[in-house]
Order: sequence, then structure tokens, then C-alpha cells
Amino acid sequence: MCSHGNCHKQQIVESIQDEKQPVWDGNKVEMISEKLATDVYAFYAKDAEQLNASGGAAATSGGLIVGENGVLLIETFLNQRLNHQAQELIKKIANNKPILFAVNTSCHGDHWYGNMYLPSTTMIIQHENAKKYIDEHLEEDKTFMLQNLGKGRGIEDIKARTGNILVSDRSQIQIDLGGKLVEIIDFGFAQTGGDLFIWEPQSKTMWTGNPIVAPKPGLPWLLDGHLVDTLASLTRAYEFLPLDSRIIPGHGVAIKRDDFKWHIDYLTTLQKIVQSAIDDGLNLEQTVKKATDDMSQFRGYVLFDWIHSSLNISKAYEELKNKK
Repeated sequence: MCSHGNCHKQQIVESIQDEKQPVWDGNKVEMISEKLATDVYAFYAKDAEQLNASGGAAATSGGLIVGENGVLLIETFLNQRLNHQAQELIKKIANNKPILFAVNTSCHGDHWYGNMYLPSTTMIIQHENAKKYIDEHLEEDKTFMLQNLGKGRGIEDIKARTGNILVSDRSQIQIDLGGKLVEIIDFGFAQTGGDLFIWEPQSKTMWTGNPIVAPKPGLPWLLDGHLVDTLASLTRAYEFLPLDSRIIPGHGVAIKRDDFKWHIDYLTTLQKIVQSAIDDGLNLEQTVKKATDDMSQFRGYVLFDWIHSSLNISKAYEELKNKK
């Protein structure tokens, strides 16, 4: 698990570069905070809302939950520069309370590379599969990040700092910050097999990481396939959420529960159309054409042609064709 689907990632990166589509720059991103409720904050790039609305690619989002004893940081970001911005926001928001915990939602480097810049006393929370991937594939991940986000962005300096507290498959843990309880939940395979969702029940706020990569028109990335499992996991997360909850995506601003359903509807439609194509005897090339033409209602994402047509359809076809 947590293998990143590296062959497809390389193809996507080359396509992005060939098409000169926008890629966010870790040397230029300016992080801002948004107060969601008392002691609950979202962190995201100041241009995230604009990029989300136009279907563009925004930098990594995260957040902060403040308790009486200290804080929990959600995501530690790509490099020292962005991690420093997050720590400066924490100082202003939390009046220099200690960073007791930091949670990484996945093994993707832009969500955890900043771990090494946190105080040595901070406890890192990861999924056990994320830790295993990082321990075994750090250089591979850094190579991808350098190709995607560029040299000279601090990626070259990254050394692994992995979890002190590990979450196992389909389990959850609770963190007590002092008057503030936070739940860290694995709903099942949602993109990498090492995906964590953070739930703050008082404010009804959830951080999803990349399984919900961005608001509509953003689409799920089936880097490792597992369409059926991903759909089931996102459905479990959606059903867990109260009607008035708010969700912070992996690369975007806050959305509502109804907005979450866009991603479930996309995967449901993808499964239905690809299965129908297989039942009708269509080959992969024919299925790609059909599922691209028949799912034009999901266009708008700057990476639609690559994520949907090049990656997701082929992953879905392979899985559904071979299912027993």
C-alpha cells in the first residue's frame, strides 16, 4: 500500500510539464489561516480559493487545533519555508503553546516533509502504512517531488522523520489536547492505503488529506487503483459527517458536506460506465473514449484529461476487468 502509483505519476508529471499547466511553487506560496471555530483553524495558500474556483492546482492545506495544554498541527508541508510559515501562524494563534502533536494524512511528501523542522518534543502521528512507505521509499518519493515541484525548493534537504504514534488499518485514535479531543480515523483505502482523516467534533470539522484533493471540479486521483475500495471508504467518511460539518481538502479551502458528494458521484459514475463498457466487450482504448465522452459533466479540473482519461479510467478498467 501507499505505493503512489509511480508509473502513472511520472506520466502525469511529464504531461503537466509538456502542457505547461500550473504547478504550485514551494518558494512562492504564502500560507494564511482561517478561523473555523474557537481554537480550530484551517491553513492554506492565500491563492487557494481562486485556484480552486478555476480548477487550478493549489498548494497543500492543513490546519491547527488548540487545546489547554498545547496544539495539534495537521500536515507539516513541503519544505522548511512553508513549515516555518505554519509555525509562525501557530505562535500568533496559540500564544506560543507547544506543538504537542503533528499528524500527516498520507505518505505524500508535501504533507510530511516538514516533520524534520518541528521541535524534537513533538509527537508525529502517521498511518502505519505511511511510515512503512517512507522508511522504504524516501529517495523515490523525493525524486518524484523534484520532478513535479522543482529543484531548489528544499526537497533535496529532506530527511525522514516518521511517526511516533501509528494508526493501524480501519482503526482510530483519540488525542486529548486539554479540553479539546481530536479523533484520527482510517476509513479504509482512500488513495494510498495509509490515509488518515482528522475529526474535531465540537466544530464538526474534518481534514481529509488527498482523498478529497480539492473542491469541485477537483477529482479523486486513483494513483494506486482500488476504485471500489476508495468509493466505499469515501462513502463511509461522508456518512460519518453531520449535515452541518465542514471539510478541509488536501489542497483547498473549506467545503460543505454536500460538496463532498461530488467526489462520490464521480467515482460512482466512473464505476458504472467502465463496468458497462466491459460488459459490452469494449477494450481499454474504447472504454477510455466512452468514459471521457460520457463524463463531460465532471470537466473543469485543469488536470481532467490526465487524471480522468489517462489515469482513473485505465485503473478502473484494470480493476473491474480482473475482478472475480
